Amino acid sequence: MKLIDLSVPLDQRLPSYPGNAPLDLEPVKRLARGDSSNVSTLRMSAHAGTHVDAPRHFFDDAGGIEALPLDVLCGRARVVEVAATEAITADDLRRFNLSDEVRVLIKTSNSQLWGDPAFHKEYIGVGESAAQYLVERGIKLVGVDYLSVEPFKTPGAPTHHILLGAGTIVIEGLTVRVENPSGFFGDNRQRLESNFKANSGGVTRRNPDDGLHEELTVNGD
Repeated sequence: MKLIDLSVPLDQRLPSYPGNAPLDLEPVKRLARGDSSNVSTLRMSAHAGTHVDAPRHFFDDAGGIEALPLDVLCGRARVVEVAATEAITADDLRRFNLSDEVRVLIKTSNSQLWGDPAFHKEYIGVGESAAQYLVERGIKLVGVDYLSVEPFKTPGAPTHHILLGAGTIVIEGLTVRVENPSGFFGDNRQRLESNFKANSGGVTRRNPDDGLHEELTVNGD
């Protein structure tokens, strides 16, 4: 069974968006100290690492994560590679036929930034025209390979408002290091444990697979 893990490890090399709480994984109990088990306390931003933006992120009266439609979060996803060096525009996306797509994951040079704990404000974001283009094409889920879909500190956050305002789910913080990326991921998902390094437990994350149905846990000690 082949798994393609698009989440980033939650460890001390994880960058944080400026102003967000950094990841802090504090050991509370340790077998090596004579405790009954290994237990840690986790503190981090809800927008750390690989995460989903719900409409409430920018609209007070909109739904939170619990209101997101699970059928949109599960299913085939189109991966497109964009060579933009600045904000992605509608023109960058027009060369792809997205007419039959529901979910689009965008690979850029951002995927090479992971592993550096410093935040890179020059990351490639999705510009306003590209966001509008995706909504007009009926895209219901957009995934990007750094900590924000929005170009850094764009006044008014138009990309977030366009996508979330249209009900498009945004996944941020993916790492799309796959060969021949302009393809598809399978129709199924596996329930895996969150990508903590050397931790005794974790919340769940969703991963693409090659079409097999199983439940797995990883990264628990």
